[in-house]
Amino acid sequence: MLLAITLLLVGFAILIKGADFLVSGSSSVAKKFNISNIAIGLTVVAFGTSTPELLVSVTSSLKGYNSAAFGNVIGSNNFNLLFILGVAGLIYPLVVLRNTIKYEVPLSLLAAVVLYILVNDVVIWGSATNELSRLDSFILLGFFIVFMLYIYRTMTNATDLDQGDSIKIYSTPVSAGLIVLGIGLLVGGGTLVVDNAIAIAQHYGLSDKLIGLTILAAGTSLPELATSAVAAYKKNTDIAIGNVIGSNIFNIFFILAITGLIRPLPFDIAMDFDLYVLGASTIILMIFMFTLNTRKLDRWEAFLLLSGYIAYTIFLVGME
Repeated sequence: MLLAITLLLVGFAILIKGADFLVSGSSSVAKKFNISNIAIGLTVVAFGTSTPELLVSVTSSLKGYNSAAFGNVIGSNNFNLLFILGVAGLIYPLVVLRNTIKYEVPLSLLAAVVLYILVNDVVIWGSATNELSRLDSFILLGFFIVFMLYIYRTMTNATDLDQGDSIKIYSTPVSAGLIVLGIGLLVGGGTLVVDNAIAIAQHYGLSDKLIGLTILAAGTSLPELATSAVAAYKKNTDIAIGNVIGSNIFNIFFILAITGLIRPLPFDIAMDFDLYVLGASTIILMIFMFTLNTRKLDRWEAFLLLSGYIAYTIFLVGME
């Protein structure tokens, strides 16, 4: 079992390094085509930090661990909102742009509501089973396209934030090599993570749902945690919270869509509770942003978010 735990940690490290290589290579190629830093940040970097969730969810689905696939995405979103924003807000109070509160946070709440409607087929649609079908996945993908159009509009209306050579430009062969190596590491790391996480779960009698909601969710969210914590430390607070909200939208509308298109995912109705937590956490964040210091997450509010995640995790373990 020590070997499985070690390989799990190695798998997470490989995932993170693979995402880093993919972002570096893709950003270099994008920069060669004179794409601005802000555009790269909202697209290439956002995709890169979410590739661990994508590979783990797809791998889990292909191996038949559907609850782990759902748990990875839903758990990552709860981890992002409660743990990462809690940590970042404790480091430095988070002040965000008006657009983030007006559009992006409500859109992340909409993502959770749409997912709930699509996967609860028995109660809502009177179907025989609950699943994320390929049609459902196309619907999610449609919302993702709308989100990308919103990002494009944001980019065209925003003041460019380019800062010289903040993105390193490599030669074409090196850029291509980084991209290929990054994808290879992501696939290998994803397989290592899923196989050994399930092995640990089976050894200790834990469900793949719990592993997905906790270990897989936290591990695949490490890029977002690092990005937001560093941004908060540098007082780039809009990046700290924007990274989290954007990732949550991306996870549901793109990652689950791609996973469901590859293979329809049966849904365990017990995970409705975790969707309730996600919806409630998003609403609480909106309330925090509109009370006392408007558009600001204070340290005491961040502490409440972090405490909420600890309580949620204890509840999950206790329910096993």
